[in-house]
Amino acid sequence: MTTTTHQTLLPTGQSIDEARAEGERAFALDRAHVFHSWSAQEQITPMTILAAEGSYVWDGSGTRLLDFSSQLVNTNIGHQHPTVVAAVQAQAAKLCTIAPQYVNDARSEAARLIAERTPGDLNKVFFTNGGADAVEHAVRMARLHTGRYKVLSRYRSYHGGTDTAINLTGDPRRWPNDRGNSGIVHFNGPFLYRSQFHSADEAQETERALAHLDQLVAMEGPSTIAAIILESVPGTAGIMVPPPGYMAGVREICDRHGIVFIADEVMAGFGRTGKWFAIDHFDVVPDLITFAKGVNSGYVPLGGVAINAEIAATFANRAYPGGLTYSGHPLATAAAVATINAMEEEKIVENAARIGNEILGPGLRELAQRHPSIGDVRGLGVFWAIELVTDRQTREPLAPYGASSPAMNEVIAACKSAGLLPFANFNRIHAVPPCTVTDAEVREGLAILDTALSVADAHTAH
Repeated sequence: MTTTTHQTLLPTGQSIDEARAEGERAFALDRAHVFHSWSAQEQITPMTILAAEGSYVWDGSGTRLLDFSSQLVNTNIGHQHPTVVAAVQAQAAKLCTIAPQYVNDARSEAARLIAERTPGDLNKVFFTNGGADAVEHAVRMARLHTGRYKVLSRYRSYHGGTDTAINLTGDPRRWPNDRGNSGIVHFNGPFLYRSQFHSADEAQETERALAHLDQLVAMEGPSTIAAIILESVPGTAGIMVPPPGYMAGVREICDRHGIVFIADEVMAGFGRTGKWFAIDHFDVVPDLITFAKGVNSGYVPLGGVAINAEIAATFANRAYPGGLTYSGHPLATAAAVATINAMEEEKIVENAARIGNEILGPGLRELAQRHPSIGDVRGLGVFWAIELVTDRQTREPLAPYGASSPAMNEVIAACKSAGLLPFANFNRIHAVPPCTVTDAEVREGLAILDTALSVADAHTAH
């Protein structure tokens, strides 16, 4: 099943032949000069993207692919949303940049719109350039507010690539950067499919995971712990939706010991799970929320920290020792304003919830019934993981933790050759299309996955 287009024009109006020529030059320059993240430079052949629109991208040959990755799970409103593109253009004509100490209307309005949607009294917003530096600043605020230093973070998590954020991260990307001297202590969070607590059901997993965390806090010394940071729904690490009661239990532990609860919503926020923030699924109010990605679909880099009244008051008459040249950049915050307004007016968050409940979730579960390579599917909204295994009984992953495998590479190649751009990590394919995805596009993606998973099935003990 191939979706190679026979178009002569891209959505930009440019001919495919012209775009290909530009793409070939861009690829040559990339290989000569660009240093790529998370990569051995001589071992990669990065895909060239000529154009993008809605839920689709066009690769260097002009082939259209359905973007089931939302790039890095950030294009929540899809590619080239006309309202947001127009807002960035209008802001550029009005005021391209201004230093953060000055008021600008785009930043003020973005802060208002975000504060209206955060739970509880998280009504102050400190803007950053992305998710990792949002996490850095949230941790700094927690340490200064409490006068404590340690921060607890779970294994199977990702919090960013900067120094503190990568040490908080609980996946193998931390290992080359971790010297054990950053004040970070990791713990096991709930993940019933691969439970560390030998749990039989979700209730047991919640109970045992909370007991583990409570004991760790006691052993580390509550008076030494500034914060516990959790992705409301862990993303890159596997989209493990916390079982009922877990997040409320973490909130109780934090309250009991005066520990700041930081909810990392960088990937899960702004509609991805079918609510504005994933933490809203659990009726819990954290003290700080970090965000980025979906706040403006990555059209211009933007992140931030939403801050509750108590922590904000710490810095009412005491200078906060941190800042960024581009904090609240006008182009980025104008994009955020347009994005949030479009999500509201077009009911994009509601669409993500409906797609997950009615089409994507049921469709993935139906695939799991027919493909022995699927060990588990889980998710919310347009935020789903497909766990691939070689044996359902032993749950042996199709690729080892922290690595890929020839079998996984075959599955990814099958997706791409059939017209689907997947998000893959270790032994998982994540189904994470834009929140604007249509029913027909989801069904198209499921059909391609159906074909590609036959490749995975060939590697199973069935």
